[in-house]
Amino acid sequence: MIKPVQKDRPFLADLDAVDKASSDLHVWWLGQSGFLVQWEGHRLLFDPYLSDSLTKKYAATEKPHVRMTERVIAPEHLLGIDVVTTSHNHTDHLDHDTLVPLLTTNPEMHLVGPEANRSFIANRIKRPESFLDGLDAGQSIALEPFKITAVPAAHEDLAKDNRGRHHYLGFIAEFGDWIIYHSGDTMLYDGMEAILRQWPIDLAFLPINGRRPERRVAGNLWGREAATLASTVGIKDVIPCHYEMFAFNTESPDEFTEACRRLGQTKTVMKAGEHKHWSKSTSP
Repeated sequence: MIKPVQKDRPFLADLDAVDKASSDLHVWWLGQSGFLVQWEGHRLLFDPYLSDSLTKKYAATEKPHVRMTERVIAPEHLLGIDVVTTSHNHTDHLDHDTLVPLLTTNPEMHLVGPEANRSFIANRIKRPESFLDGLDAGQSIALEPFKITAVPAAHEDLAKDNRGRHHYLGFIAEFGDWIIYHSGDTMLYDGMEAILRQWPIDLAFLPINGRRPERRVAGNLWGREAATLASTVGIKDVIPCHYEMFAFNTESPDEFTEACRRLGQTKTVMKAGEHKHWSKSTSP
């Protein structure tokens, strides 16, 4: 099993060592599509999956979710979380065993997710429907210091409810001088580049596990597609994700890395538990 760069106490020590007044952008990869972002002491958590719930659920089925990477941190040990996102209803992005412990130790945190999924989310985490800060594509919410704007995601299509609201979203987060993009699970769709070009994005988190029919799960961008999207949109730096979590649904980042090299696209490939930071003086 892949061991994180740092986990448990060393991981928490690294978090605590960051100057809370720092205006640099600090990022830790928690595995799959989960990222912890810190800026000036404020913490934004994208789509965390910090349990073994899927491994347990599918252990005796034809689709076992064999974990490839050890867990970075138990969710109840993450403190000071201001905002958490859930981009869609799949358990590796909306996990009861992650979110409930997080809520217990961070009772003031906000949960942002698709308005179309409000009832499902409330049932999953056993909270009243009013708890969710629900968004549809094109809508924004200010949760100081973060402004979160929802954009469409296609996993594998632009699925909507009977009121035309998107079940799958990505999120643009604006804070200080920074603009970052977490795509959620997505493939390319018509108009995607035009939507994203509305923002001068400093950093994007994009899935690279692609899609194979034999997996019998919804697909995502291939590595070459993620690299091309970042290059076409003009994203300054891009981090690949959604790989090295489950053995049946992963890809190597090599294709992504090679495509970025060919396109001249700046990229940062992280390991689970790893910490990277950017300053405006050094960012691309």
